[in-house]
Amino acid sequence: MMVSVFIGTSVDGFIARPNGALDFLPPGGGEPHGYDEFFASIDTLVIGRKTFETVLAFPEWPYGDKRVVVLSGRPLDFSAVRRGVVEQMSGAPVEIVTRLAASHAKHLYVDGGVTIQNFLRAGLIQRLIITRVPVLIGEGIPLFGKLPCDIQLRHVATQHYPSGLVKSEYEILV
Repeated sequence: MMVSVFIGTSVDGFIARPNGALDFLPPGGGEPHGYDEFFASIDTLVIGRKTFETVLAFPEWPYGDKRVVVLSGRPLDFSAVRRGVVEQMSGAPVEIVTRLAASHAKHLYVDGGVTIQNFLRAGLIQRLIITRVPVLIGEGIPLFGKLPCDIQLRHVATQHYPSGLVKSEYEILV
């Protein structure tokens, strides 16, 4: 099973402001930069509770009918999700991946700061696609946190866009 990350950050490496606000990101994700193609390639999203709560405030459910797994150890209310396929799981990242593989998931999209960091620490992510937005916000929720050891990456590609977005893809070396 492939486990990937596709995420936007400020140039200084933050995925959200300290309060979780995403207002520094371009409206609607900005110009086309490969997200739609990436999204079409995945069958399951894995997000944390905070990301789920942020997404619930969006005008529309952004994931369509893709399977979304929300990680949380406490009960969640999914009644506000319209036309979505959402379920809850808890446990260590390796347990989550094992359960999803057993359910025939083929390509996971992991999103949300803590969730990405936990899956990285567990050695479960194979691909990182990071789009840097041309802004410095100074503080916020970092994409990366403490790691038990270096994680070696192989640069796959970098593309830049007229708006200033810069998308880089990396393969995680084992």
